Amino acid sequence: MRTPLAEKLPADPADDPLLRLMRRAASLSDQALHPVEGRGLAYLQAGYPLHLRGPAGSGKTTLALRLAEKRRRPVMLLVGDANFDTRHLVGSESGMRTRRVVDRYISSVMKVESETEAVWLDRTLTVACLEGCTLIYDEFNRAPPEANNVLLTVLEERILVLPRASRGECFQRVNPEFRVIFTSNPDDHVGTHSAQDALLDRMITLDLDCFERDAEVQIVTSRSGLCAQAAGRIVDVVRDLRLSGEYALRPTLRAALMIAELARLQNIRVSAEDPRFLELCYDILASKLKPAAAGGLNPRVLLERLVQHFCAGPEPAARPAKGARA
Repeated sequence: MRTPLAEKLPADPADDPLLRLMRRAASLSDQALHPVEGRGLAYLQAGYPLHLRGPAGSGKTTLALRLAEKRRRPVMLLVGDANFDTRHLVGSESGMRTRRVVDRYISSVMKVESETEAVWLDRTLTVACLEGCTLIYDEFNRAPPEANNVLLTVLEERILVLPRASRGECFQRVNPEFRVIFTSNPDDHVGTHSAQDALLDRMITLDLDCFERDAEVQIVTSRSGLCAQAAGRIVDVVRDLRLSGEYALRPTLRAALMIAELARLQNIRVSAEDPRFLELCYDILASKLKPAAAGGLNPRVLLERLVQHFCAGPEPAARPAKGARA
């Protein structure tokens, strides 16, 4: 027997974490978005699955949430995991249900009938396919390739293959409104798998990179509450470190957001004249630097020079009110 997966929505929609993520993504102005958004939405509306590929911090998940919101359909979020198998996507039998009927139509005779059946629980992919949702499959290449084989017929033939025991049939037609947005990190990232060619051949892949400087400044300003000039200083430090190549772990927009938000919360001036700001930059960025080579420039010295160069002088302007954060 099949029991649909009930979506347990909060009494107050504002408490829905996915809804909050979508609203935060939608709050960014078009200027702060990657220029592929319009093309990606057109591909989705035409019925094609979309694949957003890029390094950490390139805005893949934010763009996926914005695209899903623009479709005005229910959204489901699934994050790839190394422990996934097909059951984690389509569902599985979960326990047994027994029904017992006692017949006392004749008082001297008691007839008892018992029937036991398996209970089927739908998982995310099945619900999205049947209800016509927009499915965001975030970091899908962290799941083993064999777990994603079920998607081959879903994307091409629009058929979801299910275990026969689930409901007496082996497939379901996919709702015409169903769409998928995949995101993935490059194959050289730890914990990722190479996706099968057959799956990649069924989707349109858009490669993303870091935002332009003005867009990064706008995002940091919006999220942290700092003025644009102060946010620009932080963005320039992180971007120049990224361009230098002197890192073991690539610094991304997330590092700039951490520095900006902590500077605001701790009332630290975005200035090289404030030693606490330099310490904050060390704490966030130093762990990403390459180890110092023998006789070479200490990467921490490089970081200090970047802060001195981009953050010289007092903080550019007064901070906005704390309630100004988006």
